[in-house]
Amino acid sequence: MRSNQLGRLPPIHPALMRYLPQKLSQWLPVGEARIEEPIVTGFADEQSTLPHTLTEINNLPQAHKHAIYRSLLPTILLERFHIDPLALSREGEPLVFISCPEGSYTLEIAIWRKMDDPDPVTYLHLADKPNNQIMVLFVQFNDLDAPRFDTDVDANGNPTYFGTASRNIPAELAAMKAGLAPGQVRKGLSMFREFMPLFERFLTRMGHEMYFLEPLAYHTAVIFERMGFGYMRGQREMEEIHREFQPGGRYYSQLTADNPFRSPDAWNRVRGRSWAIHDGILGHPFDGFEMYKHLGKQMQVNTCPETHW
Repeated sequence: MRSNQLGRLPPIHPALMRYLPQKLSQWLPVGEARIEEPIVTGFADEQSTLPHTLTEINNLPQAHKHAIYRSLLPTILLERFHIDPLALSREGEPLVFISCPEGSYTLEIAIWRKMDDPDPVTYLHLADKPNNQIMVLFVQFNDLDAPRFDTDVDANGNPTYFGTASRNIPAELAAMKAGLAPGQVRKGLSMFREFMPLFERFLTRMGHEMYFLEPLAYHTAVIFERMGFGYMRGQREMEEIHREFQPGGRYYSQLTADNPFRSPDAWNRVRGRSWAIHDGILGHPFDGFEMYKHLGKQMQVNTCPETHW
């Protein structure tokens, strides 16, 4: 059961393949490292410094690197789901898994409510960039009590890769009607903003001043803008998208009541624009965007002023 569940974690988005050609996950319950409490306490000290790269951390002894990565676990989630903070299990069932193989430059962490759930509560995927900066490849906080929409698999059960390889139109329509955005299989916990201070303290201990990510959809780029991110690449394109969704613009002119993914009222709604873009209104994939955030700072970027969610 455990290996099957972990195998159903989100796949690599095609846009990120250059950072991570394939997943080399070696999942282990964190508790299997037999970490003694003094080691956990030592690495939890926020005044202590950490190696500068994930590669360096991953090459440490298993008990040490697992103890380091524990500091990325949101305490509020462990408490909410009654997960023992040292054993990281409930009634003997491991619920926190980590993949950080020796020699790897990536980190994956998954927190489960229970192992027969179809999705984890939390999934985090990080990687070293070639210049040793940190890239957030994927982060997800799932509300497991909310309905699930199988937008991640098509009618034949094959992965849609976020709609880039194929699409499950009935599931997408149901998800959209439920208020979800492209790529979502269920409502989120809205915890990324709460997770950011924890994550940024971790990066500070690693000696970093900033970190990077690639938004995989229009709405995620806007969300990250509102969390203080700026653009390494793509701000002018985002501003152009906003401009062309205004009345008289070329994307506005393609909105129609005949296509639910291009609803006429989508022009002034972030989620509506994102569904239209997912449906191909740009004429090309939403790709080539890279964002960054300085630790503890807000960039005050807003590419879609006066646009509703």
